[in-house]
Amino acid sequence: MSEMLQEVRALLDGPGGRQYLGEQVSVAVHMLQAAGLARAAGAADHLVVAALLHDVGHILPPAPGEAPDTGADDRHDARGAGWLSRWFGPEVTEPVRLHVAAKRYLCTVDPRYLTVLSEASVESLRRQGGPMSPAEIAGFEGSPHHGAAVAVRRWDDEAKDPDRPAPDFSQFAAALRAVAPGA
Repeated sequence: MSEMLQEVRALLDGPGGRQYLGEQVSVAVHMLQAAGLARAAGAADHLVVAALLHDVGHILPPAPGEAPDTGADDRHDARGAGWLSRWFGPEVTEPVRLHVAAKRYLCTVDPRYLTVLSEASVESLRRQGGPMSPAEIAGFEGSPHHGAAVAVRRWDDEAKDPDRPAPDFSQFAAALRAVAPGA
């Protein structure tokens, strides 16, 4: 097993086992459910991998001098994308980096979207800046990865079901290897 697969698996099996920020599933179950939803939707491997790893920033060990993740706006999106850039290109890292912005975007452009957010997600929206301004919308829509980020965000929102079985990590190993050449 490659170093990348070992590190991701260790994170899911270790800190990924803790409860996901006020939801009824663990972080690992949430991430695996999101990837399963992406796969069920027929998404390309890079989107399945982005869905799988979108919240990796929540379970990374704190950097020296950094406080552990408390559920506040910890910039887990940027932190996770930075960590993933060791193995993956922007087709994976940018949807991860933009998935919080995608929530803010959807809250602004789709009034019904707020009704699909969990209570914990509504609370974190406030800490993440709330709905976007017109300038922020334009900036988000100007990213070539905004559509992928919105797709990952929608799977993220659905992936909090304690009654939905989470796929096994091994089901995503081929996709991870396919989009991380040389890892």
